[in-house]
Amino acid sequence: MYTVIGSEKSRAFRVMWMLEELGQSYDVIPVGPRSEEARKYNPSGKIPALLDGDEVLTDSVAIMQYLADKHGALTAPAGTPARARQDAMLFWLIDEFDAILWAAAKHSFVFPEELRVPQIKDSLKAEFTRAAVLLSERLEAPFLMGDEITVPDLLAVHCINWSIGAGFPPVDDTLAEWASSLRKRDAFKAVRARDTA
Repeated sequence: MYTVIGSEKSRAFRVMWMLEELGQSYDVIPVGPRSEEARKYNPSGKIPALLDGDEVLTDSVAIMQYLADKHGALTAPAGTPARARQDAMLFWLIDEFDAILWAAAKHSFVFPEELRVPQIKDSLKAEFTRAAVLLSERLEAPFLMGDEITVPDLLAVHCINWSIGAGFPPVDDTLAEWASSLRKRDAFKAVRARDTA
């Protein structure tokens, strides 16, 4: 049994989706970022964290890849060219999607007001749009890495959802339809159902 520290309205959603895809049971301790409860598991106060027995793991993408490796699913095997390509896609998404969305969040509500630079958000939105076009052009199969769903798919869809909530320009029809198809997966819907419960 795993325990996810965080809420469905955060990057913890990715970890819960991963656990649902793997068919693993889990509990959730719903805490907000930078809360005292969150700092018990991660000194930075960032969420999510994952409890696996006595182990406390942090960073949503690291947790997702750990779970994929541990359960031998949603990933190419370590030490293979396919894994190197998957990792390249994963790191690209962190740089070109996740980091841009996080920067916009910091300048919207995370930073103290005196440190926010609202004007930067226009350039961040333009960067995200450029990256979304590149990702759309790379879609040649049902999933980013081919015929099987992998960790990058979950990350990309979560970031696209985040971009919608953050008021970023819509992605193109190809990418929007692809993301919509993944939102129809039972595992995704199971996490959404927790959020509305």
